Amino acid sequence: MTDLIPNLSRLARGAVEKQDWATVSSCANQIFQLDGSSPEAFFLNGLVLKAARKPGEATQAFAQALELDPNRYDAAIELANQHSLARRNAAAADLLSRYESSLSNSPLYLDMAGTIYTETGLPERAWPLYARANELQPGVDLFMANLAACGVYLGKIDEAREIYGTLLKRNPNHQRNHYHLARLEKARDERHVDQMLSVLQSNSLPDSRNIFLYYAIGKELEDLGRWQESFKYYRKGGQAVRSVAQYDIADDLAAIESVIENCDRNWLERGTAETPEHKAAVTPLFIVGLPRTGTTLVDRILSSHSSVQSLGETQFMQMVIRRVSGVDSPHRVSADIIRSAAAKDIRLIGQGYLDAVAYRLSDEPHFIDKLPYNVLFLGFIAKAFPHARIVHLHRNALDTCFAMYKQIFTWAYRFSYSLEDLGRYYVAYDRLRAHWQSVLGERIVEIGYETLVDNQERETRRLLDGLGLGFEQPCIDFDKNRTATTSASSVQVRQKIHAESVGRWKHFANELEPLRAYLESHGIDVR
Repeated sequence: MTDLIPNLSRLARGAVEKQDWATVSSCANQIFQLDGSSPEAFFLNGLVLKAARKPGEATQAFAQALELDPNRYDAAIELANQHSLARRNAAAADLLSRYESSLSNSPLYLDMAGTIYTETGLPERAWPLYARANELQPGVDLFMANLAACGVYLGKIDEAREIYGTLLKRNPNHQRNHYHLARLEKARDERHVDQMLSVLQSNSLPDSRNIFLYYAIGKELEDLGRWQESFKYYRKGGQAVRSVAQYDIADDLAAIESVIENCDRNWLERGTAETPEHKAAVTPLFIVGLPRTGTTLVDRILSSHSSVQSLGETQFMQMVIRRVSGVDSPHRVSADIIRSAAAKDIRLIGQGYLDAVAYRLSDEPHFIDKLPYNVLFLGFIAKAFPHARIVHLHRNALDTCFAMYKQIFTWAYRFSYSLEDLGRYYVAYDRLRAHWQSVLGERIVEIGYETLVDNQERETRRLLDGLGLGFEQPCIDFDKNRTATTSASSVQVRQKIHAESVGRWKHFANELEPLRAYLESHGIDVR
């Protein structure tokens, strides 16, 4: 009897490595029969439930294991992971901070904790954990790739480049690592392109399995000025994404129409005065627009100010609006979610958002949330936070659309993978932009990307003045800002401002002609 539970535990751990969840479940049940309050049984059961994608039950199992044995760092990190997946970031970060010191000899949970820190917007705290995992167990591809990705977020580009190079020497066919390496710097010759083309020619995979390679090849061909070849691979990448994505642009267009219909001036004025102020007197700054319009650039400029902290791209506003709406929808945002949330007490949204970001706030009196997607929610933002400041970025329509077309996005902007969808979405977005200008007026500081790169100091001073912030030289020298950034522009924004991307669409004028004609026919300025 004494040895039975340890023996079952060892058997289960071996089964975990093989992902033999039936054996793990059997061992857990046998341990339960021997000891109904065994932390090990609850932990093993949590792993089974996690593998079965039952997050609620897995959370309960890991929490029970930790309650029975507060020293179980493995249960703590697994529980933090479940919290992170459910966007309970504050709870996840709290667990990590309490158990981080217990992980020094566990490469598996050091790596998992690093990933959770990264996903909760704290990559600077992830780096030493990833580094320690690689030190304890060198040569593990996953650990190395996670360290490299974190290095990119922190501006450690040389370290990341070396790691990706090592990984590709070990596995030359790893498409995602080719993609990440391609993003780190501008291609100067054709060597990496030739390597990737060789990988592509040697495999017999369907297009849907070559997505990262298509975009990486397209990016480096564009770097080399091989415009038409580049576009061919961007198109193949977009078509491959669309072949596996279950997406109908009508859903996104309906959501925009619902915003315009429900979040008008009369709605905005109802209930605003009753909205509670932020007790800590912190002023939110929301930077919005379409992706690739300069939102990360402005985030770096503003976060270089001594009074401003950046939280990067959080999804908390969308998350809270969805939760408050009470609508069960397969979509992250839908017309029904907007309609229902607009009818709810705005204080629920305001307080829910503040509760969600509280774990990230420091001593600065202003904080930035720079998720471009929040452009949909400006009415909720303005109503929940009467003193919030809003910066809206805009850029040449074709430069914007093409920049999105050649980017892989993780969860949103699924309209960007075809020129037809891009055109339809941009026209709807332009209507939304005009709506916010009419409803919110001077509450929005409008910044043009081309104007900013043409005269950085003048536009930076205008931006700071519009936000009630005094001028500080570090805002001009934003490229020296060493704080982390996890956006798609994480490499570019560590360089000085330049105009290389202005008018870039013209290299692809023939390929983009259908989009240009569509936008122009709907009154969009495409010059």
